[in-house]
Amino acid sequence: MTDLSQLSGAAYWLPIVFISLMALALFLYAILDGYDLGVGILLPNDNEQQRDTMIASIGPFWDANETWLVLGIGLLLIAFPSAHSLILFHLYLPITVMLTGLILRGVAFDFRAKAPADHKDLWDKIFKTGSLMATLSQGYMLGSYVMGFEQSLAAIFFAALSAVCVTAGYSFIGAAWLVMKTEGELQKRAAWWARRCAWLMTLGIIAVSIVNPLVSDTIFNKWFGSSLFIILLMIPLFCFLLLFIVDRYLRLFPFANDFGCWIPFASAVFIFLLSFIGLAYSFFPYVVPGQLDIWQAASAPESLMFILYGSVLVLPTIIIYTIFSYKVFWGKATQLRYY
Repeated sequence: MTDLSQLSGAAYWLPIVFISLMALALFLYAILDGYDLGVGILLPNDNEQQRDTMIASIGPFWDANETWLVLGIGLLLIAFPSAHSLILFHLYLPITVMLTGLILRGVAFDFRAKAPADHKDLWDKIFKTGSLMATLSQGYMLGSYVMGFEQSLAAIFFAALSAVCVTAGYSFIGAAWLVMKTEGELQKRAAWWARRCAWLMTLGIIAVSIVNPLVSDTIFNKWFGSSLFIILLMIPLFCFLLLFIVDRYLRLFPFANDFGCWIPFASAVFIFLLSFIGLAYSFFPYVVPGQLDIWQAASAPESLMFILYGSVLVLPTIIIYTIFSYKVFWGKATQLRYY
């Protein structure tokens, strides 16, 4: 752990700024690309029209959503190069699987609309497969990170459980997106998907909440040895309250005039946010759990200051574009056309 008393002003606060920017980018990626990955996973094999509508619901957004992943990994590489090398050393295989899945999604998305009609079903299955590959690998990476990159059987089992539960979480927010963006039978089907996926995601939240304090005395003391314990307890309690509200809403769904169709998606966003806050609190200031803190891993203050100027320009531009695109294409999904 770095002796903070030996750090100058810029050397102290610049790593905090960049870990915050990286966390923001990865959180927005989990939300924005999370729902379109979830939609890809949920593509049904028995209804081509529903698949078309589901693809149309993410069509204007899915490609730009991945910008946040590029930004987050780019910040890790530039601001914390030693952490980037160490993390990639442990995660080369799942990262390769993830990138392969994202490439398959990109190819399948365009080819399904332009290939011969009898090949469309194949490209839909490739899009679904690519989505599964990306989410399972991301979940595995999260589980491995939480376990400090251990290679024990228990750590591998937990990473595998995390892979399944993160996939369920993406499927949940994807189904919630469809509840908000679609109508009719597909909307009812999405409500059924959302309830089932939420149950499995809950298992993942519980597992991480239990394992986190057990694998690290530091994390245990931060949660249970802190005067903030009562406040911190609100994080899992609010998560479970939101999950309960969503489950009750979807159980009674649909309502007249599409009342409250935004509730599942908004709740999913807040659940993701609370889970992210819990993880960030658990591991801060470490960028590699138990090995490298943000000050040990950071680039030189002069380099970080130069990069910060670029970030101040780039980040607002991406945010403004994202808000604009969602405003333009807001409302129920319609047929996606290529001209």
